[in-house]
Amino acid sequence: MATGVKKKISLLPKKPGIYFFKNRDNTIIYIGKARSLKERVNSYFQVTSDPKIQNILSETTDVDFVLTDSEKEAVFLENNFIQQFQPKYNLRLKDDKSFPYVKLTVQERFPGIQLTRKVEQDGAKYFGPFSPAFQARNTIHLINKYFGIRGCEEAIPGKRKRPCLEYDVHLCSAPCVDYVSEEEYREDVKNGLLFLEGKTEELLKILNRRMREAASKQEFEQATHWRDIIRTVENIKEKPTLISASMENKDIFGFFRDKENVAFYVFLMRSGKVIESEEFILQKKKDTPDEETLFQFLVKFYERRDEIPDTILLPLSSRKKEEFRKKLTSLTQKTFRIIAPLKGKNKKLVNLANKNAEFLLRKRQDLLSPLQEVKKILGLSSLPKRIEGFDISNTGGQESVGSLVVFKNGLPRKEDYRKYKIKTVMGPNDVASLKEVIHRRYSRALKDKEDLPDLILVDGGKGQLNAARVAIQKLGLVNLSIISLAKKEEIVYIHKKKEGLKLEKTSPALKLFQNIRDEAHRFAVTFHRQRRKKKSFESVLDGIPGIGNKRKHILLTKFKSVEGIKKASPEELVSIIGFKASKALIDKLAKNFL
Repeated sequence: MATGVKKKISLLPKKPGIYFFKNRDNTIIYIGKARSLKERVNSYFQVTSDPKIQNILSETTDVDFVLTDSEKEAVFLENNFIQQFQPKYNLRLKDDKSFPYVKLTVQERFPGIQLTRKVEQDGAKYFGPFSPAFQARNTIHLINKYFGIRGCEEAIPGKRKRPCLEYDVHLCSAPCVDYVSEEEYREDVKNGLLFLEGKTEELLKILNRRMREAASKQEFEQATHWRDIIRTVENIKEKPTLISASMENKDIFGFFRDKENVAFYVFLMRSGKVIESEEFILQKKKDTPDEETLFQFLVKFYERRDEIPDTILLPLSSRKKEEFRKKLTSLTQKTFRIIAPLKGKNKKLVNLANKNAEFLLRKRQDLLSPLQEVKKILGLSSLPKRIEGFDISNTGGQESVGSLVVFKNGLPRKEDYRKYKIKTVMGPNDVASLKEVIHRRYSRALKDKEDLPDLILVDGGKGQLNAARVAIQKLGLVNLSIISLAKKEEIVYIHKKKEGLKLEKTSPALKLFQNIRDEAHRFAVTFHRQRRKKKSFESVLDGIPGIGNKRKHILLTKFKSVEGIKKASPEELVSIIGFKASKALIDKLAKNFL
């Protein structure tokens, strides 16, 4: 497992949410849900023979997450994100099959209640989603049983002379045959709506009054009926917040800050579903009020976006709200609402965004803690957010190569890694080879005006450190900090302290140095082995009539190895390099590998 992935997993919270496995292109390859993010993600890294998990892990270079309020909430969010991002390893849920909803046709004279998987703008009220689906069916059954709302789609008035079986089993009040008046039926629908909308306090007052009235009239069967409804209402579970049956378009902003930084977390809800999230960490400007920080961020956020939703939910009230509205109006002619909610579902959404913003900032602080120790022990003026590590690899001076790895904020940044073939050094001279690589790296950086590192780490002892310093000084980069890390005793060498620094084994700074050193070594060795393999392959092809450098390259690209050529058919070889060269190649291989 890559060092950066290990570190991120160690920082996962033991809270419900969804998690993402990402590849080196930062593409999401798998999404899952969890009751405990830390425990669930850790379970993937146990020994397993499952080929799917092995394939996922082989491609994973990063892990990320979104917090939810409950495991049930995570189920819905997982579905939304899978449909939005279509990860290659999520075969289930990639189609657009939605969770079931409960539909109440309030636009009709005698509304009915149904199960549906499609939410439409047809005047009906939709509730859900439900997972598993039987919860939707149970809800419909409760509405039928306790409020007498019909579950059929029969026309009213119709041709029916007597009620159907649903009336006989007390699942409908039979408005189709006038067993209940329109006024009474509407009252039942109103109470059913209170039940579905979760307005339990208001509904319970009505039901308790009805129960007392029935009991006072000694209508004990009716009183028992109202009592059963009351018990059912009191057991209603909280509805999901990250998905809505109202087909809303909202941007939900979360906010959290510490002494130095500000974190923003944004949920994007489209057509009633949170389908995406974005996160930002900014340096806090001294003495700038939170509402001013929020205003500046919002303006920049929407200046780069093509769409503005119907509603924008803010994490705190701001006197600049109207100024922000005018600014957005200048960007678009669309009408929209800006709300800093104080209660209800919108407040729950903002609270969840705030919680994710808080974890985002805490996660970053945990990642930067080793850098803070590095800054202290090396006496640096600022955090070494970008560290570049170097190593050399060769076999007896043959196929000597160098590697450059980059760590940004304590984590590998693989897109910035570089490989070097040693050009000016003959034989096994790691010190001279290191000097060449560092000179090439930073002369190119100066020429192309690339970002320079805050710290350079080289694998080795005093010799490697001095070589790196000489190379840097020749380029005029006298202010670049350089250290080396010796393998045997893990001593950190710096120019100011000749005997080096012996850090505690548990030191976060030492562990970071070791991770960078080991990653540079791994990258160099891998490149060196590739070069040796290629050289070995090319040497077998030397001296074969009709096979020059061009045909060597073609064969190397096509077959990868000598074994690959041996397995190729004569016809395949002829089609690539011709009859004479193929015959000479087959004869050579036969002599060499008999």
